[in-house]
Order: sequence, then structure tokens, then C-alpha cells
Amino acid sequence: QVQLVESGGGLVQPGGSLRLSCAASGRMFRSANMGWFRQVPGKDREFVAATTWSGDASYYVDYVKGRFTISRDSARNTVSLQMNSLKPEDTAVYYCTVQGASIFTMSKTGGYWGQGTQVTVSS
Repeated sequence: QVQLVESGGGLVQPGGSLRLSCAASGRMFRSANMGWFRQVPGKDREFVAATTWSGDASYYVDYVKGRFTISRDSARNTVSLQMNSLKPEDTAVYYCTVQGASIFTMSKTGGYWGQGTQVTVSS
């Protein structure tokens, strides 16, 4: 079993920044990739970004490219999401996930998931 705990969410004004962190514990497998999804009420969970176990490759959904950066600390089993230039439409619950899938094909239902952290972008 793998346990994931997210932190760092909160309220921020448009144009501001937040950094989300996810700490993983338990039995991790070396090929596990880590990623972030987000979900707003009434909509499906959607992919945001993912990184490989080693952190040497990453993948982003188009509408966060250039604004969000995902990073991995394999020694500490953590993954972070630096979010800059935030927009009201980025408001959502953000979830961390660990999956054996490729960073390009992560599933919104597979693998292990954290409990989520709320990000609200509003003036």
C-alpha cells in the first residue's frame, strides 16, 4: 500500500502563486511515476502534470504549460507542483497520484491517490 498526503493548497489572488507538495509513504516501486490531477464539482477529474520516477521527464496538459512546474525528489518520495500566474479557472481540488502508467497515459482512476487539497483563485 502507498499513502499520499498533499499540502500547500489555499486561497490566492489571480496572478499569484502556490506550491503544492505530496509526500508518499509505504511500499513504492521504482518504476512508479507521480502526477497531479484536479477536479471541480460536477466535472471529471482531469490530468494536470506528471513526472517520471527519476524526475528526468515531465508532461503537462496544454493549459498549464509555462505556468506550472512539476518536480520530484525521489530520495524523499515527494512530488511538488509549483503553480504560477494562477487564474480563476485553476480553482479546483488538486490530487496527487502514483501510478505504474506512463506519464503520457495516467489514468484518472488507477493507482494510488491522496485526499486532495483545495486551491481557490479569487480576488
